[in-house]
Amino acid sequence: MKPLFEIRDWKVYFPFTQGNLFHRVKGNIRAVDGVSFYVNSGETFGLVGESGCGKSTIARSVLGLVKPTGGEMFWEGEDTRKIQDFHTTAFRRKLQMIFQDPYASLNPRMTVGKIIAEPMNIFRLYPASERPLRVMQLMDRVGLNPCYLNRYPHEFSGGQRQRIGIARALAVQPQLIFCDEAVSALDVSIQAQVVNLLEDLKEELQLSYVFIAHDLSVVRHISDRIGVMYLGRLVEVAPTREIYESPRHPYTRALLSAVPIPDPVRQRERQRQVLQGEISSAEVLEKDGEPARCAFAPRCPCAQERCFRQQPVLKGEEHQVACFLHDS
Repeated sequence: MKPLFEIRDWKVYFPFTQGNLFHRVKGNIRAVDGVSFYVNSGETFGLVGESGCGKSTIARSVLGLVKPTGGEMFWEGEDTRKIQDFHTTAFRRKLQMIFQDPYASLNPRMTVGKIIAEPMNIFRLYPASERPLRVMQLMDRVGLNPCYLNRYPHEFSGGQRQRIGIARALAVQPQLIFCDEAVSALDVSIQAQVVNLLEDLKEELQLSYVFIAHDLSVVRHISDRIGVMYLGRLVEVAPTREIYESPRHPYTRALLSAVPIPDPVRQRERQRQVLQGEISSAEVLEKDGEPARCAFAPRCPCAQERCFRQQPVLKGEEHQVACFLHDS
């Protein structure tokens, strides 16, 4: 069975120049550096990691908001480069995105009805006379009163604005939705409501998600598989249960040790894995070429001499890890 969506060796570099008037050196910030993963139909793939590791850049580059530097993208096993004008044809509507900021992602000069109807107009879905009814149906489905379709975004709360974003993403009947920190800007109680809504929509509409977040408790609740990122690279990919019960990469273990436990006694007794050392830079100068070490090595409590001379690659089948400790 072919995955619904897949990227291979995906790269997004941002060029920069440093130095003075007489001596300038060029290089690249490797925001995403050779990431590969797949999403099956009806699956939620969680993507976690600290801020700046490249999670959102992956989503934006896949959807054409940022130009990728290299890599391959496949849809149902077909190379998207062979699909003519992938990012401009009706095929493009199969991928949509829910953005992090539920206010900045909505046009403040447009009413909610027009915001939700805009994707339908762009892709010419449904007869024009049917679109207002479709908008009201979508608003009702995400928990908004259809009577509010002529109101503006500033008249809604943060959770309601995020529901507007969800309705807009659903307007073109997508198959895969990238949820980019979709609940991180909301109160905890509202987060639960939005996550439950996303799960209900997934079952009802047979959707697939790439759920990007830094809150590991939310990711655990909604994801089938999880990929852990560090400085532009995946360091571990596994089913959710395995990630939480038997993490293999030292960075994954450190992340999980920081997740609060709702039991005060266990929380006091647990041992935190505090990382020491400086975070490696994602900047790579032209003269330096390929990185010659594991990016996590300067902070890793298990680092070996080999880790500073060679970059590990993601290995394994169902449970993949990029660490020399698990080389077989």
